[in-house]
Amino acid sequence: MQDKIRELVERAIAQEGEGAIQVAVCLEGKCVVDVSAAPENVCLDERSLLPIFSTGKGIAATAVLRLVERGVLDLDAPIASYWPQFAANGKEHILLRHALNHTAGLPMLPLQEENISACDWRAMCVWLENQAPLHAPGAHRYYHAVTYSWLVGETASRADGRPFSQILHDEVLAPLSSGNLYIGVPEERLADCVNAEPLPVTDTPTPASVPNPVSARAIPEWIKPLETWINREDVRRACIPASNGFGTAREIARHYAALIGKGIDGVRLLSDETLDAATCWQHEVEGAIPGEGRWGLGYALHGPDAEPGARFGHGGYGGSTGLADRRSGFALGVVKSRLGGDLTKRILEIIDDHLQ
Repeated sequence: MQDKIRELVERAIAQEGEGAIQVAVCLEGKCVVDVSAAPENVCLDERSLLPIFSTGKGIAATAVLRLVERGVLDLDAPIASYWPQFAANGKEHILLRHALNHTAGLPMLPLQEENISACDWRAMCVWLENQAPLHAPGAHRYYHAVTYSWLVGETASRADGRPFSQILHDEVLAPLSSGNLYIGVPEERLADCVNAEPLPVTDTPTPASVPNPVSARAIPEWIKPLETWINREDVRRACIPASNGFGTAREIARHYAALIGKGIDGVRLLSDETLDAATCWQHEVEGAIPGEGRWGLGYALHGPDAEPGARFGHGGYGGSTGLADRRSGFALGVVKSRLGGDLTKRILEIIDDHLQ
């Protein structure tokens, strides 16, 4: 598996214009694949940190679920019971589970003319306090591409008392002794960040799509292109757990390995009972975008079969991903600097062929 994945990665760099790529696979708590490669003009070493975008949502979900497991948070409690100001404008019945499964009705970011930065945690929380939801809680599903950060993060912080950045560190990163995964890159590691870059422009036409007004507000023009946005130093420094993480494939794979089986290096982050609840399909609702799959609580559910929670995780814009498979005991992390393409899908095909 190591040889096949390395061959695939090196071919993608040489023939398809890919940039820096890391792939890690853990099997039953042991790292069995660790591939790292880049074009000659890209510096990539053991300290390099690559953009993970929405792959950070799954890591944030784990931190929140650890608080749920200890009774600090309740999935079926209104967010406003922890964050009273959130109740304004008809949001008093939105539950924590609605935020985790993208049915809270608050996917939109501020308009550009409102001049509110996503890097300002407090300003974004105040802005969300003043918003009215698009629909009743749980009635529709619209992907909360960036607002997931504050909906789950501020709720956890209000209940627990720690800033969400500290919760992430204490609950997930520190137990795994992770020094190469950040949501909010510290000053001393900024130089290790590898820039995100778009895939080369091709002559192949792309099918026209009808603009979705909700998606346009969830990822508005003022943060596009996302590769430019995440390359900004102020964005890299901020805590925006839905969107701005940097790390390595190994650390993402270790995070998911710590959720299944016997964990990794003696660390198991969630109990089977908590994981069962978090990976139970939250049944489809109106407004869901076709083809976006099934959702648990903070994790996407993968695979063609109906077995709850067999394979779960979260991918990110451009191809990064993290996931675990409870049946075969494997965990995967993929990070890449050049965005787009189907490389992650092809990596998964190699893994599945090997494990069959």
